[in-house]
Amino acid sequence: MIGDFRNCITLINFLYGKSLYFPCIFCPQTQQPPLTCIIMSKGTVVLAYSGGLDTSCILVWLKEEGYDVITYLANIGQVEDFDAAKKKAESLGAKKVFIEDLRAEFVEEFIWPSVQASAIYEDRYLLGTSVARPCIARRQIQIARQEGAQYVSHGATGKGNDQIRFELTCYALYPEVQIIAPWRIPEFYNRFVGRKDLMEYAEKNGIPVPVTPKAPWSMDANLMHISYESGILENPKSHAPAGLYLMTKSPEDAPNSPDVLEIEFKKGVPIKVTHVKEGKSKDTPLDIFSYLNEMGGRHGVGRIDIVENRFIGMKSRGIYETPGGTILYHAHLDIETFTMDREVRRIKQGLGVKFAEMLYNGFWYSPECEFVRHCIDKSQERVEGKVQLSVFKGQVYILGRESPKSLYNEDLVSMDVQGDYDPCDASGFIKINAVRLREHHRLQGEHRSKH
Repeated sequence: MIGDFRNCITLINFLYGKSLYFPCIFCPQTQQPPLTCIIMSKGTVVLAYSGGLDTSCILVWLKEEGYDVITYLANIGQVEDFDAAKKKAESLGAKKVFIEDLRAEFVEEFIWPSVQASAIYEDRYLLGTSVARPCIARRQIQIARQEGAQYVSHGATGKGNDQIRFELTCYALYPEVQIIAPWRIPEFYNRFVGRKDLMEYAEKNGIPVPVTPKAPWSMDANLMHISYESGILENPKSHAPAGLYLMTKSPEDAPNSPDVLEIEFKKGVPIKVTHVKEGKSKDTPLDIFSYLNEMGGRHGVGRIDIVENRFIGMKSRGIYETPGGTILYHAHLDIETFTMDREVRRIKQGLGVKFAEMLYNGFWYSPECEFVRHCIDKSQERVEGKVQLSVFKGQVYILGRESPKSLYNEDLVSMDVQGDYDPCDASGFIKINAVRLREHHRLQGEHRSKH
């Protein structure tokens, strides 16, 4: 019987020109599934898996299409039941399941360079989603190479930035890889027009469906931030609903007394944070960032509601909460200004803007971004010292700073001590700078008198 079944499948595959999957048919004599249940696949694909409805449906769909699927879920600080996600993927037929704890490397190798750069996109967005994508995709590619997978896949939409960020990283680190992006494949997105279609597919294929109603917006969470977009938030005039924010308290509900923190920096990255009143301190990168999230979240720090320019060419509305990142942005800016030469900092500011654009657009692993990161890292060699600040009712207030490498000279700047500065020198300085202004206005006056 098994031989007949094997011959039948060989004939079907020959006629249709591709490998097909069939449900297991047990042999009546042995009550064991025949060897023909394992049929040659199109190849192995590593799927960036979240455990949610979309990527669970994609997992089953990829198997329908004839692929062996390895699922990969990155722990970058989001609240997630990783054991449940693993069991779910296994029950849906994943060949292997990787749950990778990337939190420490996410902070040290991706968030810290962003802090050094004072990276901020379009003056407001601290790039919490953007900075996570190269971290996630790098490990996905490592798994693909390790497992000999020819393909990688993800659940990013065809209109957003994430598809670009994931795929540029994949191609940079694994040039031969082939990418399956279901939400750009007409057969997939025409079949699954909306959530209702996904739910019906899930029920038909035994995919567990959410028992609680889905929030009317999409959310992406990691250690650095939570972002909210889409759904009812697509109307830029609509206010964020009460209860949307998960990482931060409303400033109105925050404590009525501030928390005072001291953050110590070396080479532009924090090496210690201390609660001044309580004496509590943290000194590892992950603990430092987690503690700053806790402090900032308690006081409602780091909320923004913006319209931004996506790389793909459209504007989008995003709401973000970045408590720890916002505290570090202000603290680092203060200690950098205190210790860095003015002209060096002007150049570094320009590099920071370029770095933010490259990070937002998905070019972390480009040669130009590597060059800029190297330059920024060089600029941070003297950025060392301590900053004291308070967090209170949604705000960060700088209180003071000290550094063994400060360029601040109290005697030189004091109004009470002359020091090595001769005030008479200012006369020549002013006159030299006035030459251009005098000439400009003289010529303007001549032009007006002729007309």
